[in-house]
Amino acid sequence: MIRLPDHLQIDDPRFRDLVHPTSQLERLCTGFTWTEGPVWFGDHACLIFSEIPSQTLYRVCESGGLSVFRQPSGFNNGNTRDRQGRLVGCRHGFRDVVRTEHDGALTVLASAHDGKSLNSPNDVVVSSDGAVWFTDPTYGIMSNFEGTRAEPEQGARHVFRIPPEGGAPVPVISDFAQPNGLCFSPDESLLYVAESGSSHDETVPSVIRKYAVDGATLTPLGDFATLDCGLPDGMRCDVLGNLWSSAGDGVHCFAPDGTRLGKILIPETVSNLCFGGADGQRLFITATTSVYRVFVDVKGAEPWTRSARA
Repeated sequence: MIRLPDHLQIDDPRFRDLVHPTSQLERLCTGFTWTEGPVWFGDHACLIFSEIPSQTLYRVCESGGLSVFRQPSGFNNGNTRDRQGRLVGCRHGFRDVVRTEHDGALTVLASAHDGKSLNSPNDVVVSSDGAVWFTDPTYGIMSNFEGTRAEPEQGARHVFRIPPEGGAPVPVISDFAQPNGLCFSPDESLLYVAESGSSHDETVPSVIRKYAVDGATLTPLGDFATLDCGLPDGMRCDVLGNLWSSAGDGVHCFAPDGTRLGKILIPETVSNLCFGGADGQRLFITATTSVYRVFVDVKGAEPWTRSARA
């Protein structure tokens, strides 16, 4: 049997079908302070990611080369794309969710709830019906490191949904210490949400919760998985329904039944990840000071993770 590279840990035989024993862990770029929010643009053959403390959105191309996409970014954190291919991001500095139109104009989708400023929107997904779902913890107002220090105006750390037709964000979950990353199962029947409250309160479990989705209604299904290193942050599902989560020692992969299949070990704390690449089978990983890329033998569930060739 081929010896596994040091970056792969197999916990369940099923993980061998999702990775390759000769894959290489590539560090695409480094020298940052805290990278986040990777999102693949197959139509431009590039990855866009956030560097929160420097208020910069960067672009790194498959052909090589790093450039600034937007600066200042307003302490932009998580990013995704909608079904029209537009960039949707969470800005700590403005405490809002913003969409970049095809002409480059910015449209604020949400900045308040019940007449009060949001905490600091953190991560975001867009469902196939056009609804925008985002988490609103307080990380961006706890210090001036990745936002502006301020007192929270919201009575809870909500998960919000903006209806497809637009309008005010509606709380759909309100019992998290600090909701963080979120993603849908491939058929959007399930929503996964990361609880990262252990960052400031060790009594909070480092878990990923699961919810049944019926339109705008969520039904709690309990804890889906518990991390054994660090806390869950950004995460994505693949087309098979496996969930890939950031963690303190890399990326943890969980089967739909919650079994941990394995890990991609990274020498830095991982904040987020996304699928992409020309064939749709590259996992891009933002990890503290760097951005990494590794081959995986499965594609991402979100359509924007697959280019026209994938």
